[in-house]
Amino acid sequence: MTTESQLSRLGLFDARVPRYTSYPTAPQFNGTIGAGTFQSWLGAIAPGSQISLYLHVPFCRRLCWFCACRTQGTRSGAPVAAYVETLKQELALLRAHLPDGVTLSRLHWGGGTPTLMTAPQIRDLAAAIFTAVPLGPNAEFSVEIDPNEVDAPRMDALKVAGMNRASIGVQDFDPEIQATIGRDQSYEITQEIVAALRARDVRSLNVDILYGLPHQTPARMADSVQKLLSLQPDRVALYGYAHVPWMARRQQMIPSDSLPRAEERLTLFETARDLFVWDGFAEVGIDHFARPTDGLAVAAQAGLLRRNFQGYTDDTAEVLVGLGASSISRFPQGYAQNVPATSDWTNAVRAGTFATARGHAFAGEDRLRARIIEALMCDFRVSVAQLVADFDVTRTALLPMLRAVHDRFGDHVTLDPDGLSIPARGRPLTRMIAASFDAYAMTPSGHSVAV
Repeated sequence: MTTESQLSRLGLFDARVPRYTSYPTAPQFNGTIGAGTFQSWLGAIAPGSQISLYLHVPFCRRLCWFCACRTQGTRSGAPVAAYVETLKQELALLRAHLPDGVTLSRLHWGGGTPTLMTAPQIRDLAAAIFTAVPLGPNAEFSVEIDPNEVDAPRMDALKVAGMNRASIGVQDFDPEIQATIGRDQSYEITQEIVAALRARDVRSLNVDILYGLPHQTPARMADSVQKLLSLQPDRVALYGYAHVPWMARRQQMIPSDSLPRAEERLTLFETARDLFVWDGFAEVGIDHFARPTDGLAVAAQAGLLRRNFQGYTDDTAEVLVGLGASSISRFPQGYAQNVPATSDWTNAVRAGTFATARGHAFAGEDRLRARIIEALMCDFRVSVAQLVADFDVTRTALLPMLRAVHDRFGDHVTLDPDGLSIPARGRPLTRMIAASFDAYAMTPSGHSVAV
């Protein structure tokens, strides 16, 4: 039996499962978590500790059809200016409720398009952030950059603010594919902005590329990857395009019959992966690649890799605070998400309250299962001894869970006295294997294909 037929028999090409950037996943969040809970969780942060901060800027000059993020188009700068003012008010609220001495280990501006902000707005927002929560030693400040929507003054403002890592979405360099997904971004403009960022001392560059896009072929995939490699990024995220037009209405602009089949998606992924590995990148988790000296690769090698809403990370902070409309925060106690509509978020913050609308408080086996899933997604291995040491669970209770997964996936997983691991031949099944430990009811239509 061929590898592809074995994977097909196990359901890889039909399954829809979460990406597990959290556990429980966002569809399990509920309205019992509100502003009061969020405020109490902030107050429980240890004084003098480090946290991570994510700021969501939902605006884009144009809406790419492939994107399923919470974004909104704007032709005017007025909504962005008003949004920045409200972010500053939210930061003031955060400052009022944070314990003393808390600093940032990571700061990330995402979207949307954060670089829609003008240079003065960038400086103003950065000042408000660092007044509320200063950067800690060796902190990382990253910003999502749209090459079509950034210029020298804005890059200079980001440099002065302390940005030392940038992330650029490439998706694909092929003109036909770009036209089909509503994303016009030439190789030349991308190359120009990368050079400008490097000239401004950006020490780490992350680039996102997608597989599974309409009209993609292995040859086109290889061409885009080789162009990407010429930019000399430090990290690459190779995400599978999630076609969910019933959730993201703009994706209805993309003809479904132009999309590669699930089996072809796997070939596209393997084509790109082989080129990254050939160029010296280390494989990190299921879909990231990094130079061996990059912090992400170092963390993976040391068993310290983590997973959050931005994907894989080497950040060890226990708390991630999300500000802005729809942002999600993670605490040791659970998850809290802001209301998604910009108007509702604005009304709450301007009324002097946090805009938390939903979330999840950890209970029962949540933390245990979250750790099992994260370990599989990050390390492809879960250790029984480590789980017994870290949680109130016995080896006797764990082994039936592991055996059930081994019985389902056979030699695509390895079961030994210390735990369960996923060998190389089983790596395409990682999300499905992780889903086996998910105790919550799953609606397949709410998730992307497993490959």
